[in-house]
Amino acid sequence: MTGRERVAEVVEARRFQNFIIAVIIFNAVTLGLETSTRIVGEYGRLLHTLDYLALGIFVLELGAKFYAYRAKFFRDPWNIFDLAVVGIAVIPATGPFAVLRALRVLRILRLISVVPSMRKVVSGLLTAIPGMASIAALLGLIIFVAGVMATKLFGAISPDNFGDLGTSLFTLFQVMTGEAWPDIAKEVMREAPMAWVFFVVYILVSSFAVLNLFIAVVVSGMEDELRQDFREEEAKQAETQAAANKEILDELRALRAEVAELKQNA
Repeated sequence: MTGRERVAEVVEARRFQNFIIAVIIFNAVTLGLETSTRIVGEYGRLLHTLDYLALGIFVLELGAKFYAYRAKFFRDPWNIFDLAVVGIAVIPATGPFAVLRALRVLRILRLISVVPSMRKVVSGLLTAIPGMASIAALLGLIIFVAGVMATKLFGAISPDNFGDLGTSLFTLFQVMTGEAWPDIAKEVMREAPMAWVFFVVYILVSSFAVLNLFIAVVVSGMEDELRQDFREEEAKQAETQAAANKEILDELRALRAEVAELKQNA
């Protein structure tokens, strides 16, 4: 076994992955403590030291992976994600780059790449993006049509909420989320009693129909990801079984050869 193979075996080991998870969680705690002015005043130097220690561990981990995999390192999107997240923290946070210091908290997102179950969830979301884009376009179209209608119907009645198209779009987005829509509807219904029809139909279409389509698309993407993982697991098991069968056949051939040799000698 070469040195690179040994390093690859170490970085892929479950114990090493658990250690990295523990470091990420510990780093998340230290970054959270840095938001307290009192704690920073008393233990600021210690927190900064622990933060740099965690960063050093992440850099060594990525260096080990790059040494083990070389060009293959960049074929895994999760490795590129880890490299970007850690790379932001390595940039000196001074002068015009001082704002990057706040982005250190992005290192916590490395839990996504380290924990397999989180990776599956994110992969499912990414798989569902094309379908989600179509639904988002449909939702935008519905809000725009409703915004034009609301501006013409209720602009004079409630100018604060429907005075122009931009204001109407914002109000309808607020209504779609379910925030304070009864108050908005009651204000309009004082002069237009039948306005409840517009609001009820809009909420049914935008909130209960279109938004639920987002959930359906995401669930479908996750199911596809789980099926892919299941097929890969089946392929690995088939390869393992084939290797075991080949080993058994080789042993049987060797045993037959020994028996034949013994017969000839006898």
